[in-house]
Amino acid sequence: MRASIQSAFLPDGRLHLQEGPIDLIIEAFGATAEVRRAYAAAAEAFQHVLPELVGELSVLRSPLRESLPAVEGSIARRMLRASAVHRPAFVTPMAAVAGAVADHVLAAMTSAATLSRAYVNDGGDIALHLAPGESLACGLVAEVEVPRLNGRALVTAEMPVRGIATSGRATLGNGGRSFSLGIADAVTVFAKDAAAADVAATLLANAVDLPDHPAVCRCRAEEIDPESDLSGKMVTLEVGDLNRTALKEALGRGVSKAWEMREARLIEAAVLFLRGEVEVVAASSGLLEAA
Repeated sequence: MRASIQSAFLPDGRLHLQEGPIDLIIEAFGATAEVRRAYAAAAEAFQHVLPELVGELSVLRSPLRESLPAVEGSIARRMLRASAVHRPAFVTPMAAVAGAVADHVLAAMTSAATLSRAYVNDGGDIALHLAPGESLACGLVAEVEVPRLNGRALVTAEMPVRGIATSGRATLGNGGRSFSLGIADAVTVFAKDAAAADVAATLLANAVDLPDHPAVCRCRAEEIDPESDLSGKMVTLEVGDLNRTALKEALGRGVSKAWEMREARLIEAAVLFLRGEVEVVAASSGLLEAA
């Protein structure tokens, strides 16, 4: 294992893997020997994650066109598949990076061991494994800076959900996407895998917006990060006072886009947060509960 990789078990038994910007919290459930094998497989798979991504970074940072680029790594292929279905919207494969890494590490675990439940949490983008009859509960948080439970989701094995991701201005500097084109505090998406949820959450957070509103301060992404995959795009810096009409208008844009994704079977559900206002897009109420 490279010296730059940090690997440790937390006091509660979860596995923590970290290298550079990638920070994973992993938990597996099952027979002791199987859990041990799963954690060993996760650590082994993690060794190759950052080198693989760095090797294809220039391609992964480029906006997708009609003709898809060739990529070699398994994580890069996951990123490309998850992003490509959203064309012709502006999207780069980097919109799926955290979710794709979580999916990749989880796949290594479930290939190596028989588990009842498992999850890989990559900065809030979560890949899930649920054996028949199993379920996993997770909390919904609208503001990372002032964390409190804003809702709860219960994912069961029977649901077509194996990925959860959150994007928005609330993720800035907290392991999520670096920037947002929109003004949502947070958008949490439930989808077939973490990569699909990751891209959708990013695009929905971008869609919650008030173009040209004077209360929204923006700048070009490259002015903050010259290497950003959003180069040339205006990203949100600050959002001033907004009345309830403006909040509903911004959320309405995101809700409309979320229903489009839901009808296209790109997501299962989404929860959109903005300044205390909440909108839920879901086919049924079985997945999501109020706090």
